[in-house]
Amino acid sequence: MARIAVIGAGMGAMAAAARLAVAGHRVAVYERGDTHGGGVRRLARDGFAFDTGPGLLHLPAVYRDLFVKTGKESLEQSVELSQVDPASRHLFPDGTVLSLPNASRAGVVQALDGAVGAGMGERWSDLVNRAREVWDATRRPLLEEPLRPDWRVLGRDPYPAPRRRGLFRRGAGPAMLADVGKRELRDPRLVALLESYALAYGFDPRRAPASATALPYLEQTFGSWYVRGGMRALADALYERCRARKVEFSFGSEVTRIVEKDGRAAGVELADGAVAAADSVVCGVDPALLAPMLGGTGPWEEEDVRPGAGPKPNAGAAGGDRGVGRFTVCLAVRGARPESAAHRTVVHAPDRTAELAGVFGDGDGRPRGARTPCERPTVTVLRPDDPTTRPDDGHEAVTLTAAVAPHGPVDWRDAEAVERYADRLAAVAEAAVPGLRDRTLWRAVRTPADTAAETGAVDGAVPGPVLAGADGEFLRPANATRLPGLYLAGGWSHPGGGLAHAGMSGAMVAGLIVDGADWRGSQ
Repeated sequence: MARIAVIGAGMGAMAAAARLAVAGHRVAVYERGDTHGGGVRRLARDGFAFDTGPGLLHLPAVYRDLFVKTGKESLEQSVELSQVDPASRHLFPDGTVLSLPNASRAGVVQALDGAVGAGMGERWSDLVNRAREVWDATRRPLLEEPLRPDWRVLGRDPYPAPRRRGLFRRGAGPAMLADVGKRELRDPRLVALLESYALAYGFDPRRAPASATALPYLEQTFGSWYVRGGMRALADALYERCRARKVEFSFGSEVTRIVEKDGRAAGVELADGAVAAADSVVCGVDPALLAPMLGGTGPWEEEDVRPGAGPKPNAGAAGGDRGVGRFTVCLAVRGARPESAAHRTVVHAPDRTAELAGVFGDGDGRPRGARTPCERPTVTVLRPDDPTTRPDDGHEAVTLTAAVAPHGPVDWRDAEAVERYADRLAAVAEAAVPGLRDRTLWRAVRTPADTAAETGAVDGAVPGPVLAGADGEFLRPANATRLPGLYLAGGWSHPGGGLAHAGMSGAMVAGLIVDGADWRGSQ
């Protein structure tokens, strides 16, 4: 039985901890904060409750596998899971309203033909069919296996460019996601729909590879799911599963140093000077924080995918940027939730160019300084039909989110600026919830500065999933490092951010520790 020290109690770290404990190891988790779940948090007040992290689950099979392999109770026995239908409602600036059914390709085609125009469903379906080729080509190396030593092969974009019409019928060649939208979808509403998936995951469509088309394919194929009690209920269930497997948790325990002995990781030192010996260490926090824990040198070589060096591992990053943040407004609302209300409504920005410049900068690849959030951003409105989120049926809990620049390019500690931006989101959201501002009893705001304070994420950025293409720019550091005995789990390591990806990272780390360096993922 080996001793395993885990740094952080995020979803990836807990997924690894549960699997390692079942394998017979003694696992101890050290978390600097006072709770588990990382960015999967819950705000509760006056009978209202809100997710302040992710609001929906995609690829629930990841957690079904985790719960099956770590205990007697399945995922569905541990949480109440339901599909969201419609999966999303989209409101476009020209007044078009589009409702997309959950996990129904035929239903999506029909909805697009009805809302956007005849033939638009087929046009979108053709793109999603090409995205399926991306998924088939990259599912194993990106999602089921540790990052391969020859990771540069993943720098080639697998998106199949459609053949051009004409005499020579040559392929259109590699393209960014925005190019794909303009070339293959053409209709501005379809382009906005495609780019909204990228923005939701923290990608700049002007710089994300065409392989990002796998994101709408993933959602429309495997569906969107909600957990009663919010995503925090999933984090709680995973925490309880860890405890049932005898994983030890120490909260308020900040790791300041990784102990090395005989050329390998041999434990952790805490802020109070205590040292916990271990045979292996799993780092569940941002790998960018590792260098100080290792005396100033990260556990990578020049040819590795590293944080902040070599191939840029941050979604749409340039000049050292840390990706994007999330601005969240939690609204306690007077009045019953209508039965016709959609769980998720996306209100699209009227000026996408201004929005992308405010979030990512001017898009020319130069280092970016201060940014100005746009006046009317794309806003996602979440209205779960969940009695646990409200004091009674005469009220509802509404959550608004928008992608924003991380703390730094924007000063998210400026209280007046934060309130003004919250006002903007509420004004935009009235398109989805009429009279929202007059019905609001109170609101609470979470910015990237809050994310940084609560989770330790650098600048409060939120990681996106890994993507193939762009010469490896959208890859993350491997789960196994150059320091024997030190492993990485969580959204800032392979295979990137998101609830499902965090669960996958935990499975990969457990496989590497239990079965050794030759483990290559699911068979």
